[in-house]
Amino acid sequence: MKRMAAPDKKVCFLTGGSGRLGSELAVLLAREGYTIFFTYNKSTDTAAKVLQDLRAVSPESSMTRCDTSRVSDIEDAFRLFSERYTRLDLLIASASSFFSTPLPDVTEKQWEELVGTNLKGTFFTMQTGARIMKEQPFVSHIVTISDIAADLVWKGFAPYSASKAAVQHLTRVFAKVFAPKILVNSIAPGTVTKLPEWNDIPEEELAADISLRRIGQPEDIVKALLFFVNSDYITGQIINVEGGRLLN
Repeated sequence: MKRMAAPDKKVCFLTGGSGRLGSELAVLLAREGYTIFFTYNKSTDTAAKVLQDLRAVSPESSMTRCDTSRVSDIEDAFRLFSERYTRLDLLIASASSFFSTPLPDVTEKQWEELVGTNLKGTFFTMQTGARIMKEQPFVSHIVTISDIAADLVWKGFAPYSASKAAVQHLTRVFAKVFAPKILVNSIAPGTVTKLPEWNDIPEEELAADISLRRIGQPEDIVKALLFFVNSDYITGQIINVEGGRLLN
């Protein structure tokens, strides 16, 4: 298969590119000059629309289906990526599952979906990407998308919160292991986009516990992301992008 990107054009591998935040990250990064290779799982129609938007800005961009809770899917995605591109500058582990799991009724299936995607998927995505990055003659970046839930005692979301806290720990471990060739950091968003089940809740109510009195926008996450990728002396760090939510 013909390699698609120019050798000197930066390339980003992003999981969860059809999600609310992942799709915005993909398009905004493309506008910053990156070629984007993204994965999606179930949202085929949404992913096709994201790819269409991407190719209007970055024609070499592409996508593949990948269930990040399955290591074989992750390996297949990276195999396809390596057939198409000659470099990996930025890896973003954004794929995530999120839903309420009140105690004491959490099921094994719920646990496996949340921890499988959020923790297992992130770990093996980072590990597989790091194998490529450590052989490159330049410094590259890994950014995980965690959550401020890692710092909250969120009663109805125990498996989700635990998985995101573990992602932050993994971020530090990878940063230590792969320095100085790979810089590894994490962005922990607060409330950035409204979930469908929140459509009837006024934004003012959602923002009541946020010091800056508004929910975040994907652009707020991109600014933190660009800060990381434009920095060459920061690794193992977590930036909370949450408008002061943790101050309350």
